[in-house]
Amino acid sequence: QVQLEESGGDSVQAGGSLRLSCVVSGYSSDSYYNTFDLTWFRQPPGKEREAVAGIHVRDSSTYYADSVKGRFTVSQDKAKNTMFLQMHSLTPEDSAIYYCAAGRYVGDRFGRSEYTTWGQGTQVTVSS
Repeated sequence: QVQLEESGGDSVQAGGSLRLSCVVSGYSSDSYYNTFDLTWFRQPPGKEREAVAGIHVRDSSTYYADSVKGRFTVSQDKAKNTMFLQMHSLTPEDSAIYYCAAGRYVGDRFGRSEYTTWGQGTQVTVSS
């Protein structure tokens, strides 16, 4: 059973930076792991969960929501089964619980329903 564990959330001032991590475990083989799309979602208080950025494990291709392009960078360390989200120039609008999600043969990478496995989330709070 695939499991995801996020870490790295914190409280920071506007303009600051954070790096989130998502460790993936429980998959059956490297070839299975290579089929994953790993995506960061976030859910601000009282709002819908939205996709932020993600990466395809096999070829490391990345994708970003327009709201974070140029500020956030997604990457992975395949040897450690870990995805990262480096966030710069944070604003209060980036405050949310950030979730890691995994899906195989994903069609719409920004669609919540495409993902079968979710982490518990990590809180990011940006103060002005």
